[in-house]
Amino acid sequence: MYKLVLSAIASLLLVFTPPVEAKVKAKARAERTASAGKAKKHVVVKSRVQRREIALRPMAESRNTMVRRTVMVRGKRKVVYQRVIVAASLPERVRQSAGDLAGLNQTRDPLDLKSNVAFVLDQNNAEVLFEKNANIALPIASITKLMTGLIVVEARQDLDEVLTITEDDVDHEKFTSSRLRVGSQMTRANLLHISLMSSENRAAAALARNYPGGVAGFVAAMNAKAYQLGMNDTRYVDSSGLSSRNVASARDLAKLAMSAYNEPLLRQYSTDPKSTVDAGGRLMHYNNTNYLVAMPDWDIGLQKTGFINEAGRCLVMQTVIQGRAVIMVFLDSKGKQSRTADAGRMRRWLEALRPPGLT
Repeated sequence: MYKLVLSAIASLLLVFTPPVEAKVKAKARAERTASAGKAKKHVVVKSRVQRREIALRPMAESRNTMVRRTVMVRGKRKVVYQRVIVAASLPERVRQSAGDLAGLNQTRDPLDLKSNVAFVLDQNNAEVLFEKNANIALPIASITKLMTGLIVVEARQDLDEVLTITEDDVDHEKFTSSRLRVGSQMTRANLLHISLMSSENRAAAALARNYPGGVAGFVAAMNAKAYQLGMNDTRYVDSSGLSSRNVASARDLAKLAMSAYNEPLLRQYSTDPKSTVDAGGRLMHYNNTNYLVAMPDWDIGLQKTGFINEAGRCLVMQTVIQGRAVIMVFLDSKGKQSRTADAGRMRRWLEALRPPGLT
């Protein structure tokens, strides 16, 4: 009887208690279920982030665009494309130049120029051929370097003297970059060359720093020369043009161009399409900032470009059009190629104004 009771209890235990293996399997199933739940939740969160990125990305693009996405399908990456339509885009922030702030962008002209200021002068007889806001002083950016070059050559400093770029030549005005590293060594001639041809700011700064009296003496010489040339609307505070306080009118810049044209070295250095210079044992290749100098249908004897936000795109150029030597000045132009496009418009206008063969 006692044995029968023990057997019955054992049978009951086997019925109501799952085996150890069953417990392990059940636990494993529970863990997989929980893991799958977390993974599903993670996928949902990720897709929300992607949707937000997709919604924001087209704001700066078109209103109807295709977006490339990478998704996970059964553990494998798959690239899909999704069309996104944006109801409205954020307005782009437009920087206004000094000319815009002065309302010069409201001035219309018969050539529909993109420059707020334009001035064209016959180099031989000083006849004004075209003008638009030509008497207003505006920031001139790297057009400044024409005066920098004029001061250097008129000072008759040793062009073969090797100068060293220092921390003092680094731009702390606009924080622009430069290929001329601190410690680079270059002759004064090469610094002048790349300053005029490629608008190298540290080169222009080094030229001023190595002038008698240093930078202060150089800037004083720039302003004295401007006064001598009758540039009454002009003021300089540095040799590179990075400061928006360097200002001049288009009429003044035409006077500067006519004076600089008398220096053969300035003509050569400003119009070289490209050059390789020695920076202390390291050869450096530079290109001209004005692509027109390399165009066979342009005859350019002197030029300088310039740009800072306050000045817009600027260009001063001496060129010959159908036998007539002219000085062109374009200030505060909008768009990277707009100043040269304006030069092209002006050239075609002058060609129509002066029939071929007329002297």
